Amino acid sequence: MTTTTPGTPPGPAPTAPPSASPAPRPGGLRCFGDGDPLYEAYHDTEWGVPVHGEAALLERLALEGFQSGLSWLTVLRKRPAFREVFAGFEPERVAAFGDDDVARLLGDARIIRNRQKIEATVGNARAVLALHDSGRTLDELFWSFAPAARAERVAAWGDVPATTPESVALAKALKKEGFRFFGPTTAYAAMQACGLVDDHLAACPVVTGRG
Repeated sequence: MTTTTPGTPPGPAPTAPPSASPAPRPGGLRCFGDGDPLYEAYHDTEWGVPVHGEAALLERLALEGFQSGLSWLTVLRKRPAFREVFAGFEPERVAAFGDDDVARLLGDARIIRNRQKIEATVGNARAVLALHDSGRTLDELFWSFAPAARAERVAAWGDVPATTPESVALAKALKKEGFRFFGPTTAYAAMQACGLVDDHLAACPVVTGRG
């Protein structure tokens, strides 16, 4: 999800969560998500887990854009429908969407119906194919902006940045390649969600359970 202020939990999740069932986490201690099973599972098994692959990353970029101005839980609940109507976010299939497909998506109440964001997702799929035509991949481009790990974890959401120099540079690079609806704040949220950075707080049970 796109962070609008420092400390707002970010972004979309891996297409396939880890196969092993996670141990239950103590309630009230997560960075975010306590109180809703879907949100808790996302926090525990998906957020901050490295994501690779063109379709998986296109999905993250798209859902981050659709989330802007809404709660991430709203997007999470609609994610299965998004995956269905956007053909699993396979770039080749989404890039082929035309006006009829846009009209179909605008009429589907299961997703967030915003014409600009729908058209941006189609355009972003075409930008992925343009990268391929030049011998590059979205995966390579996206992960080239992964920063060095922090020396210490932060203790509170107020200490988590909304943007970083790397997210500013990533947003600029994607814009140069034709991607839309992906500014520095959205970029950092995607970096958090896709594991380029690990912003689980120091006392988070995901962190403490690793030891």
